[in-house]
Amino acid sequence: MDTHCTKHHPLSHGVNRLIQLLERIPHSLIAFIARFSIAAVFWKSGQTKIEGLAIDLFSGTFELGMPRLADSTIPLFQSEYRVPLLSPELAAHLAAFAEHLFPLLLLVGFATRFSALALLGMTLTIQLFVYPDAYPTHGTWAAVLLYLMARGPGKLSIDQLIARRYR
Repeated sequence: MDTHCTKHHPLSHGVNRLIQLLERIPHSLIAFIARFSIAAVFWKSGQTKIEGLAIDLFSGTFELGMPRLADSTIPLFQSEYRVPLLSPELAAHLAAFAEHLFPLLLLVGFATRFSALALLGMTLTIQLFVYPDAYPTHGTWAAVLLYLMARGPGKLSIDQLIARRYR
């Protein structure tokens, strides 16, 4: 006697339909949201390290000037943000620069995979040497950055415009 049921349960049809709808979410939309979101995380962190340049579209802060390290930045890298192999001064300057350059590149989708790789390197450094207990946050950042590295920036990007030109 055959006990295999060939009739589909109505719930499985609904679940399958939902999965089909979710699978149609465009990669370009996901990639743009990923780029914008992770860029904001690093940009905001970079803004805490400098003075003279302040841009926050959501709060309306807009100050264009010559950026320089904030007085509190190097002391932070001498204590709380200490990383091996780099002097606190060099680490502070590199972090402030990277936390502005790579988010900008991600936002416009230029050198996206390289920028995501650079920020993943920063994320791993922060996880290993600065805040080892913050693995849930850093894991989330890593997942977003790995997605961008694997799948690219999507259609709403300078990378896509360049790629289209050379195909």
